[in-house]
Amino acid sequence: MPHHQQREIRYNFEYEARLKACFIGCGGHAYRNVYPALRYAPVDLTGVCDLDLDRAKQFAKLFGGERGYSDHHEMLEAEQPDLVFIVTAYTPDGRVQATDLALSALQAGSHVWMEKPTAASVAEIDRLDEVSRGAGRMVMTGMKKTFFPTIEKLRDLIDSPDFGRLTSLAVRYPQPLPPMDDRGDLVKMRSFLDHIYHPGSILNFLGGEIERASYERDAVTGATVTNFRFSSGAIGALHMTAGQSWSGPLERVEVIGEGAHAVVENGTDLTVYRQADLPSYGRAASFLQPDDHAALLFSPERSLGQLYNNNLFYLGYVPEILHLTDAILGGRDITKGTLASAREIMKLFDFYRTIGPGVAANL
Repeated sequence: MPHHQQREIRYNFEYEARLKACFIGCGGHAYRNVYPALRYAPVDLTGVCDLDLDRAKQFAKLFGGERGYSDHHEMLEAEQPDLVFIVTAYTPDGRVQATDLALSALQAGSHVWMEKPTAASVAEIDRLDEVSRGAGRMVMTGMKKTFFPTIEKLRDLIDSPDFGRLTSLAVRYPQPLPPMDDRGDLVKMRSFLDHIYHPGSILNFLGGEIERASYERDAVTGATVTNFRFSSGAIGALHMTAGQSWSGPLERVEVIGEGAHAVVENGTDLTVYRQADLPSYGRAASFLQPDDHAALLFSPERSLGQLYNNNLFYLGYVPEILHLTDAILGGRDITKGTLASAREIMKLFDFYRTIGPGVAANL
């Protein structure tokens, strides 16, 4: 089944079957990007929890929740939700608050959708996986990049016979890596942990398991260039472009097959360079390729009030939530945002924490 599908969206009130849902966290990111996405998902929001009870009640009123709570244990016991959304921050020592909250939700019998990062260590991912399996409930991490329509299309291209096998890929993303002396401190690594899930999820989704890696780091900006060998045999690179201007596009993804390649610029613009012969060298008078070999450009029109012009859709927030709710209602497992994917990203995080520049390491 293709990863990217044209899907006609239903609004929340149009679903006949809906999941009873609760939400933990009332921060700015949740307000902008996650609560609004529930307008398009089959959920009934019954409980909203935040340490600030007044804030929880305000969010409940704004987003159709029935009750506000300041204690998540009380909410889970009172509401008995099918699904719990968690969008929280970090503990004073740099751990991820959502990790323990997800464990509580699983132990209460609920499925979990949690914003990245899932945890601060591989061991914590393994604990979540153990409890998830024991409870018979799923945990999904919000790896929105893998739900970008353009990134899903790259995956479909990689799987198509005309593209050939994936031979290499490159991801560009602006993120500094702290100096080696600071990497044992989770507080100083918080920004890196928070953001490595973005390029890490793309690398995992498109390239699969990473077998070996090494990197070089710029001492002034913290920028890095990392080389990868994937278990599939493909090679890859991650350029973390700390020091770049914030007036330009944040990111770029390029995948190369066998005689074909494709590029996503700025998350929304996709160019597919199909297999084509090199024009007669020294004699070709035109650069234009035959129509059936010419490049394909996908770029959204931005004039209409369409859902695809809403960042809740082209940035993947609604599609990722629907991936989980569809799976729960359909009695099947999720295939993206899984704990297995989170574990691969945490292995990459541990690599950067413990390995210095210029050293090749197996992951």
